[in-house]
Amino acid sequence: MSDASPVTLERDGHAAWLTLNRPEARNALSLPTLNLLRDLLAEIRADDSIWAVVLTGAGDKAFCAGADLKERRVMPEDMVPQFVRQIRATMDDIASLPQPTIAAMNGHAFGGGCEMALACDLRILDEGAMIGLTETSLAIIPGAGGCVRLPYLVGAAKAKELILLARRLGAAEAQSIGLVHEVAPAGRAREQASAMLAALQKNGPLALRAAKDAIDGGLDRTVEQALEYEAACYQRIIPTEDRLEALAAFAEKRAPDFAGR
Repeated sequence: MSDASPVTLERDGHAAWLTLNRPEARNALSLPTLNLLRDLLAEIRADDSIWAVVLTGAGDKAFCAGADLKERRVMPEDMVPQFVRQIRATMDDIASLPQPTIAAMNGHAFGGGCEMALACDLRILDEGAMIGLTETSLAIIPGAGGCVRLPYLVGAAKAKELILLARRLGAAEAQSIGLVHEVAPAGRAREQASAMLAALQKNGPLALRAAKDAIDGGLDRTVEQALEYEAACYQRIIPTEDRLEALAAFAEKRAPDFAGR
């Protein structure tokens, strides 16, 4: 087994790339991996100079195979609830990042790997990869948000079909039901994520944060409450330098130069 860090964080301008770095284990989620990932997510959350985040996996076999079953087989039973809480908390950390997030799935994404993708805002899947919440085939259930987040994307009836039958979907079918946004040519999920990043970063970074907050914050509110929440998110943008820069750039027929202020 490699001595390399199980998760790496690389900066590329205003973007952060988080890579699950256990290709020999299909980037499975061990407890040390989850602990380090949560630390890095906290670092990203606190860094206003990071405007967007990509999560991907090392190698070309798997984005993430889910929980590390080799670790789980020897894990004392009284530790299992702690592990489940940690994996769920990790997905919640991803979902609650203020920055837009992209899952660049360079290979298969099963179980916890699929749940990680569900916690991201945008999802790209390699055309040769498969995705699914397959936990019931292991006599467990998705326990890191899959039973909650999947119905939001595909509807309750489709989510029940996928989870109860432990179905594995190819990229084209996953895109057709709205589970993934884009299908990348073989081996080019990261490259396609870079293109999506470039498109994101043409927009105001504070506006991206506010729009994400308005969408997520309105999901569990009444329409009236959600509209009020949206208005509050909009209010945060009004005094920003970026909004004035966008207006000036429009008038001067040039691309805006956003500063994240």
